[in-house]
Amino acid sequence: MTDSYYILIDGVKTGPFTFEELIDRGLDTGTRVTPANGSNWENASDVPDFYEYFYAKGHIFPTDDNLATFWWRLVAYLLDMVAIYIILTFVMVIIVTFAPTDGLKEYLEGLDTKNSMTQLKLNLIGFALSVVYNTIFEATPMRGSIGKKLCKIVVVDADGMRLSIGKAFIRNVTKFISGAALCIGYLNILWDEHRQAWHDQIARTYVLKPE
Repeated sequence: MTDSYYILIDGVKTGPFTFEELIDRGLDTGTRVTPANGSNWENASDVPDFYEYFYAKGHIFPTDDNLATFWWRLVAYLLDMVAIYIILTFVMVIIVTFAPTDGLKEYLEGLDTKNSMTQLKLNLIGFALSVVYNTIFEATPMRGSIGKKLCKIVVVDADGMRLSIGKAFIRNVTKFISGAALCIGYLNILWDEHRQAWHDQIARTYVLKPE
């Protein structure tokens, strides 16, 4: 660990400070830092000496070692499909059992799933449910859906922090772009340097497997 560092305050080189002094100042991820014997300025979040400090504050930074692979993400996705199916089935049973009118029951029981328009409606409903499901979970301290939690995967922003509800919504609603054209946007994970799908690149998010 470096003994002391300079930081930039309003563009002015200030210091030197010891590690403990910087921590006491409430070091921020965007603080520009250089070792006392160095000349290259970096964001504090990019300096390994401060990783543990930021991790304790809730940051999990993307690195070459903790980026989730395509296959782990696929397993998490399949687990989520099972979870959504169970939740949706439970809701449908409740509706059919306790629906206030026989007309609603008859409509649900008489759905023709082979009809193209019905399939389109069901697909749109399924996508909407997936967006709501993933958005809510990714914006919680879990930082990911049930499937991701089981696979020990988290979704973070560029600062290694939990997603805001707005960023989580953008990430999930743009999944239709990744799913277009034979799911090339999802397959992008296989060759992308940061293992990002197109919707991750749009929302500037990262999927990590810290453990």
